[in-house]
Amino acid sequence: MKNRKISIIITSYKEPKSTERAVRALLSQKIKEKFKIIVVDPFQEVEEHIKAHIKNKNVDFFLDPGEGKSYALNMILEAIYSGNKDDIIIFTDGDVYVSENALNEIINSFKDKEVGCITGHPISIDSRNTKYGLWSYIAFERIHQIRKKLSEKKEFFECSGYLFAIRNGIIKEFPLDASEDSIIPYLFWKKNYKISYLPNVEVYVKNPDNWKDYLNQKVRNIKGHENLNKIAPDMPRTKSFKNEIKYGALFAISQAKSIKEFFWIIQLYFARLYIYLKAFKELKKKKEYSDGWRETEISSTKTLD
Repeated sequence: MKNRKISIIITSYKEPKSTERAVRALLSQKIKEKFKIIVVDPFQEVEEHIKAHIKNKNVDFFLDPGEGKSYALNMILEAIYSGNKDDIIIFTDGDVYVSENALNEIINSFKDKEVGCITGHPISIDSRNTKYGLWSYIAFERIHQIRKKLSEKKEFFECSGYLFAIRNGIIKEFPLDASEDSIIPYLFWKKNYKISYLPNVEVYVKNPDNWKDYLNQKVRNIKGHENLNKIAPDMPRTKSFKNEIKYGALFAISQAKSIKEFFWIIQLYFARLYIYLKAFKELKKKKEYSDGWRETEISSTKTLD
């Protein structure tokens, strides 16, 4: 579409090589329309690395002030806000990379004027032959099925922070104390826009491979979603303790292909229960959601740095 602006925001945290890969995966996309990539990171060395290794005028760097991911994203949203609802904003992370069809599929999906928010399909790059790899496979496969079903039924669902996109010109900001991949789609839903899932648009993700990193990541994620009860009490929830039991318990055990996997899945049940109890306990003690990866690095999710 003529004069449409496409802005791609990559949020990263001291992972220059991984972020370089994320940028290159986007620059290699064969699309007719021009786009601008904005790397958002609180570390100067990431800017230096990107500028030294990628010579492209369509790549900019924004030095994150270090007040949290949501705070930085709100600053960017305000800066690139336009009155043109055909403009597109795409969000992704520095420690993931997208499939070669991603931009074309996303752009084409916004031809439907009723669509306000789009999300892609996270794919775990971890080996299923490891316990944490199996856990990531089960989680990603189940949420894939749920998003696909809800999208086909034109019902609300939360997006994936690894890759989602919105129309520009609709919102300028969102609440800081909730997961952006949940609250932003909800803000669009409230304005009568549809949420769409693109199962063929893949985003490749390295997941935690040890208990400490898994615990830190999942507790932070749960707290971000549980905070929605306070911020948006009428929001239809796709990620909750109740829904995890209802839609995930039987599915998980059905994925076991061996005795070893069966026991790993039993461990997953106890792990998820412990994580929810820990998250609820911290929320009760007023330890509210924050961008945990800025406090405790999830080092095992970094594949190149």
